[in-house]
Amino acid sequence: MKAVTKYEVIYCRKKKYPIQIMCKFFGVSRSGYYDYVKRRGLLPRNTELAGFIAECQESCGKTYGYRRVQIWLERKKSLHFSPKTILRIMNKYSLLSEIRRRKKYKQMGQQFPHNKNIRQH
Repeated sequence: MKAVTKYEVIYCRKKKYPIQIMCKFFGVSRSGYYDYVKRRGLLPRNTELAGFIAECQESCGKTYGYRRVQIWLERKKSLHFSPKTILRIMNKYSLLSEIRRRKKYKQMGQQFPHNKNIRQH
């Protein structure tokens, strides 16, 4: 079970049981629990950046990858983030670009059936 789930159970039952005993029972630290309680009401850190990335993807039709999104953010919004940070956020919020498939071209000789040479020597 993840620690966050354990912290949530402790938070829900804190009036019924002592926090210290529940932390020992679940094998988590008290300081970790109190840190979780402090962060509980806050929004995730990068939601604003995710909104800007979504705006970029909307304007370009989901064709920009993380490198071009970084350039767009620097030019349009004057925001400076590393490309790997932008890639992580694009993965987290499903904002990745759609991969365009290249068209496969046929050679002219493959379009028409070949007839055998009927003339014999």
